Amino acid sequence: MRGRGAALALAMALQLSAASLPERIEKLLAASGPVGAPARAAFWGIQIVDLGTGKTLCELNPNRFFVPASNTKLFTTALALTRLGPDFTFQTLVVADSPPDAEGRIRGALRLVGGGDPNLSARAIPYHMGPATGNPLAAIEDLAEQVVARGVKRIDGGIIGDDTWYLWQPYGEDWAIDDPQFEYGAPVSALTVNDNAVTLAIRPGARDGDPAALAWNPPLEYYRVDNRIRTVAAGGERSVHFRRDPGGFEVRLWGSIPLRDHGEDLVLAIEDPALYAAQALSQALEERGVSIGGGATALHAFPNETPDLTQAAAPPTAVSGVELARRVSAPLIEDLRITDKVSQNLHAELALRAVGRARRNLGSLEAGVAEIKTFLAEAGIDPEAYNLADGSGLARLNLVTPATVVKLLRYMYASPARDNWISLLPVGGQDGTLSARFGESAVAGRVRAKTGTLAHVSALSGYVQRPEGGWVAFSILVNNYNGRAAEVRGVMDRICALIME
Repeated sequence: MRGRGAALALAMALQLSAASLPERIEKLLAASGPVGAPARAAFWGIQIVDLGTGKTLCELNPNRFFVPASNTKLFTTALALTRLGPDFTFQTLVVADSPPDAEGRIRGALRLVGGGDPNLSARAIPYHMGPATGNPLAAIEDLAEQVVARGVKRIDGGIIGDDTWYLWQPYGEDWAIDDPQFEYGAPVSALTVNDNAVTLAIRPGARDGDPAALAWNPPLEYYRVDNRIRTVAAGGERSVHFRRDPGGFEVRLWGSIPLRDHGEDLVLAIEDPALYAAQALSQALEERGVSIGGGATALHAFPNETPDLTQAAAPPTAVSGVELARRVSAPLIEDLRITDKVSQNLHAELALRAVGRARRNLGSLEAGVAEIKTFLAEAGIDPEAYNLADGSGLARLNLVTPATVVKLLRYMYASPARDNWISLLPVGGQDGTLSARFGESAVAGRVRAKTGTLAHVSALSGYVQRPEGGWVAFSILVNNYNGRAAEVRGVMDRICALIME
């Protein structure tokens, strides 16, 4: 049987090598398992275009609509790079109504004003592979140090987390109701700390029957915890369950965790990032000897206060007050690399709102989406060929065609931003969401593409550099499969290999 299988595989390889690219892809899809297998039963959309000649090399359902998942970020990051430029920066300020008096007293509140910086966190910049390390509240502590250096010793009115730079629209239209519980659905705020997420480490207690041991990172008590996880004998079952109702500040835990178990980490979204940031700054100031006479609160700008959500008639007024601290972000291009390479949903949403504020005087979802439409019209893309409802791709209202994605890729490849644009994308077998794909194959290092994943959705769109140096743009969108995503991704990767041949 083993010899027969090898012979069949060899025969298929010979047939594919002798066929045209469309024929090889058609045979690959037909051979991707029995009838009803996930890859074979799925709805596939493909377009592949040679960028040197403009010739379409292969297409399948190129003008049919697909949910693109995180391929949406291609549109968002192209927009931000083009409209804002690679050197654009964000600023975070600490201001008061008046300077500290001779005794170091602020007679009123201190305002922590967010300016949309996505990287008030422990993340390394420039991007490199690996988890974020270091102190996730280092940026907040730096601001606290600056405040103390200005001679502040007492604050009468507490700390206000001010995220009015963008409208308070924390979640996208059509996001799933459970998305906001997790870091991938963290709320969007102009005052973002640690990606608006916290980690709850759950470890066994000291003895059988004890409650599980819990620890927050960052070490700031934000949520109330109802802990009903019990430690059981070594070798028992680890069964950890949690729930936080939308809008709630209580995390409920239940289940079991065995002695000597390595435990589990839950990465949870922060319900109100501006409030969390205010609490973090308050804690950092108190640790530095500053007396604070009030609590932490949040200040939002609500959509119902704005007559037109797509634009404002005049630029927003400057931040008022006496500046006590300032932090300037890394250049935008560094964050756009993070956004595309690791598929960071929150950062994509922040970029969309940054464009809305810069171009339409309003940091709203609607202003960002309106500007995307203008940008895509400039790229020659028919407005009837897509529907974009958010910046990240979490919304299933998003619809694009493979031809629309390829048209965007061709436009950006021909633009002055080409090198910066291509540098944003994950590299096959090397980094980002493609680091574990393509392995040691000939395609590794030659595919630069954005992935996309939702339930029953998988996407891969970008570029392949052929051995002779020519570049190909491609979009592969797959919807309505029921099974392991790895099987569908494997076929996608094989298509990329066929493009190389």
